[in-house]
Amino acid sequence: MKAFAVCVVLAAAAAAAPAFSQELVARQGSDSVRLSDAACQSESVLARVGEDTKDEYKAATAQFQGQSFVACWRTMGGVAHLVYEDGDQGIIPMQELKPDLRA
Repeated sequence: MKAFAVCVVLAAAAAAAPAFSQELVARQGSDSVRLSDAACQSESVLARVGEDTKDEYKAATAQFQGQSFVACWRTMGGVAHLVYEDGDQGIIPMQELKPDLRA
């Protein structure tokens, strides 16, 4: 029982800490969103977010219906909040994001 409790605590800690050294990805069919741990560099996205939160945003990319999009993201509770260069926004539950295992 203790081992199970330790596993639950470790899993909860890992879910709460968004630090990672590789990309996280969410997929739905051929569409995908990739979240990086690198700082957001998109001036058009950073111009759309609050001055007090700019440092929290990290780089992201998305593929939708064969088109590529640049975005930035930050964690908000249990979701990743994305802001795209065209002003669109979206959220992805953190539990839907998986490490990208591409070599």
